[in-house]
Amino acid sequence: MGNETGSGQVLATPVAIVGGGVMGSAIASGLVAQGWVDVAVVERMATRREQLASEPGLRVTGEVADAVPRARVVVLAVKPKDADGALDGLAPLLADGALLISICAGVTLARLASHLPAGIPAIRVIPNTPAQIGQGMTAVSPGPDVSDDQLALANRLLEAVGRTVVLPETLQDAATAVSGSGPAYVFYLAEAMIEAGVQLGLTRAESTEMVVQTILGSAQLLALGEHPTVLRERVTSPGGTTAAAIRQLDAHATRAAVADAIQAAHDVSRG
Repeated sequence: MGNETGSGQVLATPVAIVGGGVMGSAIASGLVAQGWVDVAVVERMATRREQLASEPGLRVTGEVADAVPRARVVVLAVKPKDADGALDGLAPLLADGALLISICAGVTLARLASHLPAGIPAIRVIPNTPAQIGQGMTAVSPGPDVSDDQLALANRLLEAVGRTVVLPETLQDAATAVSGSGPAYVFYLAEAMIEAGVQLGLTRAESTEMVVQTILGSAQLLALGEHPTVLRERVTSPGGTTAAAIRQLDAHATRAAVADAIQAAHDVSRG
């Protein structure tokens, strides 16, 4: 009974999401789908507000003053270039004890604090685009004023769109390079595999279906917890077709190229 009451209290927590773009709307939709009952989205573009208003369970407004003052959790989901202005607009409206969660890439906890009243707890997170279908990966870095209960609340909120991992802020750039940009690497590989299938005589539709299902099934096998090397070796018979393919990948230094790519993403994220 205690757990049910606690869960009900969490789901009734007023949440204001400032920014109704792809990630902001994904979080809002995920919360509603998980049973959160007090979710507001602040979106300044009228056309976008109309789109969001069509979703049951969401309260949509164009003004931060209509949503932020009563919110216990405020999610900052604007473009990074707009973060400073948005913070200056919402900071005077934050309720005592409100928690700020920022999904603005590259906006540090120190930068958030410089725009907020002293002592306001803030959390910096980096999600990725599979959050749109509830399969995201979000790295969570709490600031010094965040309590254990607030961190638990943030994780519960972000789990509405996938999984979370708590990391020190010093690893946010690594998380950006690995999981934030990670979907693009998978899509890049998918493009290459599909095109190769077409070159071998498959129709584009046939090749696409084969590649998508292969990636999906392989990811689900990985999620069972076995090491990727073990899984790869099970497919790689000595002298067989897969061994020939892996030999070519090694000849093209694919592992090094992946490492270099992730390092480059990390360096750009760090600025």
